[in-house]
Amino acid sequence: MAKVRDVLRVRPGVDPTAKPAKVFGHKPGDFPVGPESKSNAAKQLVSTGERLDKLQEALFAGGRRNVLLVLQGMDTSGKGGTIRHACGLVNPQGLQIHSFKKPTRAELRHDFLWRVRKALPAPGMIGVFDRSHYEDVLIARVNSIVPEETWRARYEAIEAFEQELVANGTAIIKCFLHITPEEQRKRLIARLERPEKHWKYNPADLDARAHWDAYQTAYAEALARTSTDLAPWYVIPSDHKWYRNWAVSELLLETLHEMNPSYPTPDFDVEAELARVKAAT
Repeated sequence: MAKVRDVLRVRPGVDPTAKPAKVFGHKPGDFPVGPESKSNAAKQLVSTGERLDKLQEALFAGGRRNVLLVLQGMDTSGKGGTIRHACGLVNPQGLQIHSFKKPTRAELRHDFLWRVRKALPAPGMIGVFDRSHYEDVLIARVNSIVPEETWRARYEAIEAFEQELVANGTAIIKCFLHITPEEQRKRLIARLERPEKHWKYNPADLDARAHWDAYQTAYAEALARTSTDLAPWYVIPSDHKWYRNWAVSELLLETLHEMNPSYPTPDFDVEAELARVKAAT
């Protein structure tokens, strides 16, 4: 099977002015790589989880490098579900999750990357961003929160920021959870028809939905301008939740496998300590 990273990746050099469909490549309901059924995906997740668990433990124990998983997508695309099902395959002790909301007054007094730097994962951790610094070239653009020259300048700032992170040992996985407006509508209805899901519904979601095309254009340009060899974007077909979870878990697995984390070398004499423990009363 081809690597998920090769199939779902947005290649550097994509025309940022191209139509969104050309930038995204795959449709939200596609299965471009891997399983084509929920049952097969579930079987593969068992093996993936076992391998992820071992690699993440070595990453955590080694405490040198880290991983940053960025999740972006329209409302109901499944950022929370991905965290639960894909990231839930590893030991939660090694996870550092941050959800970015509307900036506070204090945060707005600083550069847009200030609050992002504060949330970066510590060495040995897998950090997960539920939304991220990309909101500052998405919602800020669509809702005209800042002038165009301001959000356009952020593309370059973001690329420099991510290059800095990679140089310091962070492996970055950026995922755009790609859904159709029809699927979003079904998920919004489901939230309203199930009382236990009412807490997930936000009337403001419809405001963003009204600007669907503008958001698609904003996402397409952001992905095209900031998908680099060091920090590529991946378009995750997400109309099928099971496929989304499988794809993101595979991206984590492939990334950790390439990082090849190792356990630290003991700073004590193992044999001597073993003898002491056996002799202890």
